[in-house]
Amino acid sequence: MGVLTLLTDFGLTDTYVGVMKGAIAQINPTLTVIDLTHQIPPQDIAAARFHLMTAYPYFPAGTVHVAVVDPGVGGQRRAIALQLSDGYLVGPDNGLFGGVLEHRPVLAAVELTNSAYWRTPSPSATFHGRDVFAPVGAYLARGVALAELGRAIAPDSLIQLDLPPWNREGQVLTGHIQAIDHFGNAITTIPGSAVSGCTWNLRVGVGASPAEQYASIPSGKTYADSNPGDLLALIGSHGYVEIACNRGNAQQQLGLAVGDSVRLDLG
Repeated sequence: MGVLTLLTDFGLTDTYVGVMKGAIAQINPTLTVIDLTHQIPPQDIAAARFHLMTAYPYFPAGTVHVAVVDPGVGGQRRAIALQLSDGYLVGPDNGLFGGVLEHRPVLAAVELTNSAYWRTPSPSATFHGRDVFAPVGAYLARGVALAELGRAIAPDSLIQLDLPPWNREGQVLTGHIQAIDHFGNAITTIPGSAVSGCTWNLRVGVGASPAEQYASIPSGKTYADSNPGDLLALIGSHGYVEIACNRGNAQQQLGLAVGDSVRLDLG
C-alpha cells in the first residue's frame, strides 16, 4: 500500500498514460496512483518543474512522484531516482525536479542502471516512462531500497534549469511570469510572502517591453475585489503573486506569455 503520483506531457488522447498505469499495476496492483496532470505543454520542462514543485507538499510522507517530461529520452540524459526526507522523485535528470529541490535537500540519488527493476532490460528508446520510470516508481512504493535501483550519484551533479530569479531593490520587486493556468491566471516568480501585509501595485511588461510600456494592475485579496472583466493582482493559491481577471482571462486580455517581466512597487 502506498501513493504514487504521475505528471507528464502525454495528454489524454493516446494510451501512453494508461499503459504506464498498467506497468505499475503489474508490479504493485494495490498502489494508489494519482494523476497530477498529463497536460503539461509538450517538452515544457519549466512548466513541469513548476507544477511538481507546487503539488509536492500536499502528499503524505513516502509518496513516490514519477514525472516524465523528457525531450532527451533515448539520449545522454540520465534516468534518476531521488530520496528526500518525505518522499521520492523518479524521472529524467533534466531540471524538472529543481523546484522541489529548492525546498528539500536530497538524501540520496541514484542513476537507474539496474535493469532488474525496469519493465524490460531492452526498453524502448522513446518511452522510458513505461519501461523504466513507472516500474521503478512502483518498486520504490513497494519498499525496494533506493540503493538497489542503480549506482549512486552526487546530488550536486543534478541538472538545474537556468531560470532568472526574482529580485528586490528597496521598494521595487522584479520577476517574470513562470506559469499560466487553465483560467488564464499568470503566476509570477514573486513569492506572496514578499508582499504580505503591504500595500502594492504591479506592472507587467508584455513581451518584456520597456518599463514605460508596462500595464499597471491594482492589487487585491481575492477575485471578487474587482468588477467582472477587470484585472487585478493577488497572492494566489500557489503562494506567488499572480495576475488575474475577475470572471475573465488575464492571459488573453493582456496577451501574456511565460517569461514576460513584472515589476511590483511596495507602498
